[in-house]
Amino acid sequence: MIPPAAANRPQARVVRRFPHAPERVTAGEVGAGQPQTMDHQLRALIELHGVFTRKEALALGYHDRAIALLVRIGDWVRVRRGAYVLGDGWAGLGANGRYGVLCRAVVRQANTDVVLSHLSSANEYDAPLWDCDLTTVHVTRPDERAGRAEAGVVQHRGVIARGGVTGDQACGEACGEACGEAGDEDVEVRNGVSVMSATRTALELTTLLDVEHALVEIDYLLHNGHTTPEKLRARYEAMTYWPRTLTTDLVLRLADGRSESVGESRARFLCWTQHLPAPVPNYPILDERGLDVARVDLAWPELGVFLEFDGKVKYQRHLREGESVVDCVLREKQRESRICELTGWRCIRIVWADLYKPVETADRIRRLFRTAAA
Repeated sequence: MIPPAAANRPQARVVRRFPHAPERVTAGEVGAGQPQTMDHQLRALIELHGVFTRKEALALGYHDRAIALLVRIGDWVRVRRGAYVLGDGWAGLGANGRYGVLCRAVVRQANTDVVLSHLSSANEYDAPLWDCDLTTVHVTRPDERAGRAEAGVVQHRGVIARGGVTGDQACGEACGEACGEAGDEDVEVRNGVSVMSATRTALELTTLLDVEHALVEIDYLLHNGHTTPEKLRARYEAMTYWPRTLTTDLVLRLADGRSESVGESRARFLCWTQHLPAPVPNYPILDERGLDVARVDLAWPELGVFLEFDGKVKYQRHLREGESVVDCVLREKQRESRICELTGWRCIRIVWADLYKPVETADRIRRLFRTAAA
């Protein structure tokens, strides 16, 4: 029997510790509005802007206690301070998709007009952003003013010159360094947000990334037709006073839109750093009738050697309907044999791990050169 005093004692609130058994949010906990209507309005805001803000949630009838509860149980996700998305949509996004949401949150909360630039702009072109920092958002201010320092945001400042590109003019980052001036053709709208053009984005990446990382992204932009070598070279000529451009010319000389993947671009970079002859990317193989029957990732036709980069993405991309990965690998082996029969060349295959052993990998390729020559 429970003593009367114990029966009247306030009971401690039970807190759920299991993520798969969340508390139910009642209408009273949410606020004054209708939950279904409010949820629909939030989804409309996300569709329009990518995120919704705390201010907008409060205006719909949510209060801070409800917001904290919804975030805790995973119905909402706090992208950054004061900016949210719904948990079901966030769960379906990859790293680059989540970075895009973060970028939109920064744009929404900016106190002035900003344009996504550098890595943040490249993401809107679906660039791979291999091994890049996806926690920092880059925006460019067109008003020539330096924004306040803000965690996770780099504000570059520049001028949109109505008379054309005048890249020698001064502009800069929040730290005071010049970044170049933006012309009318430097800015466009993609996916509902203002971004730098692919040409300017590519050049900006050379000031932010090392040669290998920049090469991967620029190869992608070229391969997908977002820019051209001619546009890059012409825009580069207007970058006389940009900082951190010592490697820009090198990256432009190495860039080749025929590369189709991160692995192929990195393999080409490995060849350059190890002083191997420059391979031909995406080289066509012809049969006895002169028909194009295959393409190899990299080739040295004069040396009788071709290279194939084996990565998980490659086999997933070439997987046919109803085909297993094993079937795809066997078909790839048959393809290799056919190429060797047609050309008399020898094949070397490398994987992702080989790119982190450049000296050893280069030695393997050199040995194959000597064998083919013999």
